[in-house]
Amino acid sequence: MSNRPRILLLDLETFPNLSWTWGKYDQNVIRFKQETCLATYAAKWLGESNVFARALCDYRGYKAGSYDDSKLVADLWALVNEADIIVAHNGDQFDIKVFQARFIFHKLGPPKPFKTIDTKKAVKRVARFNSNKLDDLSSLLENAKKIKTDFDLWEGCINGDRSAWAKMVAYNKKDILLLEKLYLRLRPWINNHPNFSVLSGKENRVCPKCGSKNLQYKGYLVTQSRRYRRLQCQGCGGWTREVKCEDGAKVTNG
Repeated sequence: MSNRPRILLLDLETFPNLSWTWGKYDQNVIRFKQETCLATYAAKWLGESNVFARALCDYRGYKAGSYDDSKLVADLWALVNEADIIVAHNGDQFDIKVFQARFIFHKLGPPKPFKTIDTKKAVKRVARFNSNKLDDLSSLLENAKKIKTDFDLWEGCINGDRSAWAKMVAYNKKDILLLEKLYLRLRPWINNHPNFSVLSGKENRVCPKCGSKNLQYKGYLVTQSRRYRRLQCQGCGGWTREVKCEDGAKVTNG
């Protein structure tokens, strides 16, 4: 049985809040008629081929207009509970907080602790593109685009239109494929990537970003007082260094 960390690529779609307002632009909500809920989720385990999704309409008893996501959220909780690392675009601000809010709402306890990789944060930390949206980055870097949608799709799902639901699930799944490509493209650049060697319990010379054992020595990393052998992963291309400094490489200032 492998002890490699399980990495879950995840993307959520939600229903809009329904509310009363006096106008159209920059409004204070008078009263909520219906607060948001989870509409669909799509996911993929890194290293596996299957992209899977669940939607509100998949569950027995579903009716058009329903915002009851209790069964959908319970399934998502079980999925999250299997993950060691969750990858999502803008995940730290949206997906993670959204599903945790739904867990709390439905009186579910916290799942087992997990690490997160937010690909939007990751790219902003190391590069300056004209846009950090998933669609724009995918188009620029991978020549791939999201499925085009507008609010009619969400309205169709709320009204129970099965063709709208099918397109929503396809849209959600396509986002996962784009997310995976972006994550793999960015992975060697993510210096704060959760450490594969520690998570897997194999702290002896594996790539901390992808777990590959195919590391090649390439020069030295020199700090203010130490020198370490530097390594590059021949799998993902990321850089790391040996944990121990070289004997005799310790220096002091004065």
